Amino acid sequence: MNAQSDPGHGHSPAAWTAVTIILVAFTIGTFAFWFTIPALVWASAALVIVGVVVGALMARAGYGVKDPHHSSKAHG
Repeated sequence: MNAQSDPGHGHSPAAWTAVTIILVAFTIGTFAFWFTIPALVWASAALVIVGVVVGALMARAGYGVKDPHHSSKAHG
């Protein structure tokens, strides 16, 4: 498969940032749920949404898979 037909599988700054924020949110939310802290569970749910929005905004700003700030790595 050549590099031009490869969709990149999300290896971009936008994707990495979004996934990191969402993973942190899920981790916080899991512990908050476990320790019965409802306000923190809802705050972590909001942080998941923030992660999605940040990823979309970064992709629109040029940090997505098909944008100039990102260079695809060849898969060996």
